[in-house]
Amino acid sequence: MSGSSYSRREFLKIAGLTGAAVGAAGGLGGVLSACGGGETTTTAAPPASTETTASAPSTTAATNPGSSTTAASAGPEAGREIKIGFVAPLTGSLASFGVPDKYCAERATKAFGDNYVCGDGKAHKITITTVDSQSDSNRAAQVAGDLINNTKVDMVVAASTPDTTAPVSAQCEAAGTPCLTCDTPWEAWLGSQTQGDLSATLKWAYHVFWGAEDVAASMLDAWKNISTNKIVSMMFPNDADGNALRPLYTPIFKEAGLTVVDAGPFQDGTEDFSQQIAMFKKAGAEIGMGLFIPPDFTNFWKQAAQQGYKPKITTYTKALLFPQSVEALGAISNNLSTEVWWSPKHPFKSDFLGQTCQEFADDFEATQKMQWTQPLLHFLVFDWAADVLKRTASVDDKEAIMTAVKATKLMTIAGLIDFSAPVVGSTPPFKLGPCHIVENVYKSPLVLGQWRKSDKYPLNDPGKGFDLVLVDNVTAPEVPVAGTIQEYTGA
Repeated sequence: MSGSSYSRREFLKIAGLTGAAVGAAGGLGGVLSACGGGETTTTAAPPASTETTASAPSTTAATNPGSSTTAASAGPEAGREIKIGFVAPLTGSLASFGVPDKYCAERATKAFGDNYVCGDGKAHKITITTVDSQSDSNRAAQVAGDLINNTKVDMVVAASTPDTTAPVSAQCEAAGTPCLTCDTPWEAWLGSQTQGDLSATLKWAYHVFWGAEDVAASMLDAWKNISTNKIVSMMFPNDADGNALRPLYTPIFKEAGLTVVDAGPFQDGTEDFSQQIAMFKKAGAEIGMGLFIPPDFTNFWKQAAQQGYKPKITTYTKALLFPQSVEALGAISNNLSTEVWWSPKHPFKSDFLGQTCQEFADDFEATQKMQWTQPLLHFLVFDWAADVLKRTASVDDKEAIMTAVKATKLMTIAGLIDFSAPVVGSTPPFKLGPCHIVENVYKSPLVLGQWRKSDKYPLNDPGKGFDLVLVDNVTAPEVPVAGTIQEYTGA
């Protein structure tokens, strides 16, 4: 936007327009399940096993700095097994989010070691059972119920979009089971469970992730570096994410002086986007933004290229988080931009693992033989769970577990989590950047990135892939950037 600039104060004012805009369309009334047995689970262990346990090869205090204060020596009394359930979309349309989740569970298992000393002073075996939501919200609720009622877990953790985290949290809330989640914009996570009431408080479920106000501020700050006609095309699906976030972005963009061309909600799984593309071309929109699941964006962007829609700025969230998504598009991925909530360049270190983000990404690439991916942030639920257990005086008392959750102040692979900090509040304007925004949510850092051709990726065929370059950090200045956004050229 030629000649435009936005101060942090203006961002706060713009973000304040979001108000109580979270709709109840993503509500969970129909997904709480009276769960029974018979479900097949996918776990962090090798395929021959149905669960990952702390009896797997462990990293001890001698080799893992993160376990130095908690690994059992000869002294602590043996305690009972503690069970953690992990719900993730390992298959289905959201499977890109689940790509590193087995790796994260396996790393956590090794970090827990054979005996993990909790706040009761006893050495416990920690078992992590990973189950597949199959990218379906009803299934997510069902498997969460199975973990609670049949596996008898002490705690449930979950990640990946409101289709996973919201029904899992709601199931735990109904059953009185501690629940830690991440990777869902906080308005969508909380609003989906509270009919849009962002001032509501939950008892058993706590969450870490950024909000729509952070993404919008990052977009506006990056977009001002490229001259456009200030017309933005907008695409949001008719799902929990789309229905929660559309009414948040629209007033922010209009207040910033943009003309919004909203194509209206589309169904997940749409194959033909010709009508929407024609609308954007007719309007002459030089900024393209929206939210898609990965397979839908692949269809949309290939059709946009075929039909001659090529905006100067292209910022699409959710679908473009993953290297697999841009590789599927080939050359037309170059200079597509997206939100970035984790990268090897984030300056954080996991207290539990004793590894930096760069070291964690390097290990993933070396052992998994694939490019790093943003959902490696999901390890934070294990950072968090380990810290909570270390501080829980009685692991048999769920109220004691929640007392420890509420007192969390910890450096994780995703940055600082500090639920001991004062709540800044859900009354607009929402505070930008990391903060204890509402009782049940601590916001993590959010920056903007742009996919550019890489000489390093993919690992099996260097030079034909893309790397995610950080280009704006207005809401998280502690995360370094490598330049500014570049105009989309289409190749």
